[in-house]
Amino acid sequence: MDICRRDFLRRGSAAVFGLAAWLLPCERAGAADYTEPAPESKGLTAYLNGANVLVRLNNMPLTGYRAHKSLKYPYFCPVNGPVSGMSLTSESALPYPHHRGLWLGCEPMNGGDYWADNSLERGQIRSDGPALGEVTKNSAEILDKCRWVSKDSGSPMRDERRFVVRAMSERLWCIDCDFKLTATEDVKVKKAKHSFFAIRAASDISPPYGGVLANSEGGAGAKGTYGKEARWCGYHGKRRGRGDLVEGIAVMTHPDNPWPPIWFTRD
Repeated sequence: MDICRRDFLRRGSAAVFGLAAWLLPCERAGAADYTEPAPESKGLTAYLNGANVLVRLNNMPLTGYRAHKSLKYPYFCPVNGPVSGMSLTSESALPYPHHRGLWLGCEPMNGGDYWADNSLERGQIRSDGPALGEVTKNSAEILDKCRWVSKDSGSPMRDERRFVVRAMSERLWCIDCDFKLTATEDVKVKKAKHSFFAIRAASDISPPYGGVLANSEGGAGAKGTYGKEARWCGYHGKRRGRGDLVEGIAVMTHPDNPWPPIWFTRD
């Protein structure tokens, strides 16, 4: 049967309008309310997906711990702002593409490089596989064990790590980090300007794009924070495309630490 284009469109439109009229009464009859998270997803939830741990708050992505054996080191990314849902860290960005999210690394150690994102043969912090510990509506525990390995240096170090993601409120959350480093042989770490716990901040909260770098002692910018002792150091700024919304991220030493760290910072 031949149908002209006009008749086809007319019949098609009638079918679409009929479908819409059929759907509306069903919605009024009691469809799910998608303006609220499902009851089982309220609060903090976490699940293990292979070598990754994914954490959500009220069913919205909060952070992810990535520990696949192909990576230079395990790291957290994204680390999302509690209001915007936008990451406060960068997966990789120029001019330092080897910086990934929030991580622990070191170089040079016994001739190995456990920092720069170069060949894994030069050094790798290799996860044995993360696991979930206790998970409540306000916290999620992530456990992992890692071996520090390189082709030329063997395995001079291993670590046990415990992270607790805590939802303090709808506008504040944190990650408590415990690391136990164990040398499996004599370890020599040469002097370097960067090592150990680090973050790579998202561009929109970094100084070149209008953000602010500050520390606990009142220092501002790389000039006021680089090489300085401080209890904490962090970035904050207006989020891109979110008007006047300001969010920030900071790394804090333990309050009982008698030796405030010296910070390596970049604008």
